[in-house]
Amino acid sequence: MPLNLQNFRDYYEILGVSKDASYDDIRKAYRKLALQYHPDRNQGNAEAAEKFKDINEAKEVLLDETRRAQYDEYSRHWKQQGFTSKTPKGASWGGNKNNRSNGTVDPGQYSSFDEFINQVIGVGTTSKERTPSNGYANGNADPFRNTRSKVSYSAKERPQRRDIEARLTIPLTKAYQGGLERIRLEDGRSLEVNMPSGMVTGQTIRLRDQGINGGDLYLKITVEPNSQFKLEGLNILCQVPVTPSEAVLGGQIEAPTLDGPVKMSIPSGVRSGQRFRLANKGYPNEAGKRGDQLVEIQIVTPRTISDQERELYEKIRQIETFKPRADLL
Repeated sequence: MPLNLQNFRDYYEILGVSKDASYDDIRKAYRKLALQYHPDRNQGNAEAAEKFKDINEAKEVLLDETRRAQYDEYSRHWKQQGFTSKTPKGASWGGNKNNRSNGTVDPGQYSSFDEFINQVIGVGTTSKERTPSNGYANGNADPFRNTRSKVSYSAKERPQRRDIEARLTIPLTKAYQGGLERIRLEDGRSLEVNMPSGMVTGQTIRLRDQGINGGDLYLKITVEPNSQFKLEGLNILCQVPVTPSEAVLGGQIEAPTLDGPVKMSIPSGVRSGQRFRLANKGYPNEAGKRGDQLVEIQIVTPRTISDQERELYEKIRQIETFKPRADLL
């Protein structure tokens, strides 16, 4: 990409890394700063927008092996005497002998960073030496060329950036809570992702720069069905079993929720299939507002009972007045 080089920029300082930083260190520093200064998080902040441009410019150069080598070579000469950032009026590189003797360079007259680097330090896509006919008066060698060794650079095609998609199936309780989740991709990479709370099936989560060659990774979420809780929109349905005596007498029972068990009261004579509402115990939406939990009562009878229980049930049967089949006679 063409770069604005009217003033020298220390790309290492912009990203906050040392000059011998590894490519992984540079990527990590870039991601952290890009997240901090991203326009989506700094709407209307012109300073943040300019900073975002700077860190992207630094990343483009320092993560490209060829351009980084050129930049490192160039930066070593920046503070040498006679190396300035502007050219006197009328001066040019091959047509004015006095300009050559002044040793001034105007970065702004070049269309790209690569063209500027090749002109300043005398390197290009071939190892051909410059002669008086191609820009150096009196046959003098380029004063900024490294005389210790000859370096030949070749243009390197940059791998194409590509986004990828992966599918992630998670339990309902994890989808509700969110938090750190370690995932393994098909290419063998293992990532630790801070998942949002309240995820739903079909939701897509974007992970920047985790695709191919700096592309993005899109995680397609599927929430596993839960044997205890069933989502109905933002409401959660849960069936709670009660004994015959609890159903007849009523009172407090314990019901499970996504936040843990809670106490609730049921009236005497409750029927199987009857539902009760626990407000704000359902699933959250994107704004954080929660639905309700619906508790459905299921009356269950014991398969085995003790002799004492059998005796008591016999007594109840003899004295009970409730006749559920009276309308059938």
